[in-house]
Amino acid sequence: MDLRGAKVLLTGASGGIGRALAVGLAARGGKVVLTGRRTDVLEPLAERLGGRAVPADLTDRDAIEGLLEAAGEIDVLVANAALPASGLLSDYSVAEIDRALDVNLRAPVVMAKLAGERMAARRRGHLVFISSLSGKAASGQASLYNATKFGLRGFALALREDMRPHGVGVSTVFPGFVRDAGMFADSGATLPRGIGTRSPQDVARATVRAVEKNLAEVDVAPLNLRLATRFAGVAPVLSAAFQRSFGSEKILEQLAEGQRDKR
Repeated sequence: MDLRGAKVLLTGASGGIGRALAVGLAARGGKVVLTGRRTDVLEPLAERLGGRAVPADLTDRDAIEGLLEAAGEIDVLVANAALPASGLLSDYSVAEIDRALDVNLRAPVVMAKLAGERMAARRRGHLVFISSLSGKAASGQASLYNATKFGLRGFALALREDMRPHGVGVSTVFPGFVRDAGMFADSGATLPRGIGTRSPQDVARATVRAVEKNLAEVDVAPLNLRLATRFAGVAPVLSAAFQRSFGSEKILEQLAEGQRDKR
């Protein structure tokens, strides 16, 4: 998919990683339509990039169809919006569970259905889901977040096959720990020595590459973290024991506490 002149709808554009995605997509020639809840961030960013801002709250199920109608015919959907959902499931209210499921999983699925139908009719388009390595490797104190991200991965892989005959691409991007912006950076959690990070710009570059090369999946993390994720996929019980031996519980507790007010 050539991004030059393509209309791109980006969700979660008011967050730190969302802003990097918006800049990266616009730099490749995309005509960005930015959506999120913070108009004070969206509107100046859209003006700077020559795009358009369409505020929307994805916790409101009725807002999704209106958002796509306001965006018009789009060539690329980048579903980036997500809520943090770290912590023990017992610490969540049912309302908080619903919010995480709605934003992290339901909204991308519904948007893919509505936008994908139009793309398939035109035989042109690309759907991108910004997930997380937590969609490939489970960890303690992240059962709800893992559920949404594992679900998104399975959905995207199956949808890719369904959309292939219609000329529509589907990609999923899996960031690891991202510095400077995003959920991990905002939480204030610290990593043990040897566990590296990537930048929001790295996520943006990976997303652009996924669209332009129609890649099914792209991991955005240092090699050691990518290898650990693969190991977790084939030996989850051993991986969990390995994580415990390296003191992962402390990191997970920091993440959960730092993200508590954003549930």
